Amino acid sequence: QVQLVESGGGSVQAGGSLRLSCTASGYSTRRWPMGWFRQGPGKEREGVASIGISGNTAYVGSVKGRFTISKDNAKNTLFLQMNSLKPEDTAMYYCAAGPPGQQWTSLDEPHYDYWGQGTQVTVSS
Repeated sequence: QVQLVESGGGSVQAGGSLRLSCTASGYSTRRWPMGWFRQGPGKEREGVASIGISGNTAYVGSVKGRFTISKDNAKNTLFLQMNSLKPEDTAMYYCAAGPPGQQWTSLDEPHYDYWGQGTQVTVSS
């Protein structure tokens, strides 16, 4: 059974940093594309970052240069390093895993099969 558990959220002032983690079980992160999504207050969920099985990455424009997605396949864990945080980054952050063996990166929800429960990030001004 595939499970994804996020951690690392919290409250931080603008300009600060957080690192989110997503620990996977039931499959190997080595073979699955993965992504981070977020849903802010009153907003639709949006794709933030994605990493393919080859290590290729993609980011939404608003986080480029500030966020970095990475994974440690030995620990079956996905990360999102978030620097220079802004109040508009406030959201529930979710990790997601796509079908195994796919070479893509994607910021689109329908491409992903499994989702975590989310971790809250709050950035104050």
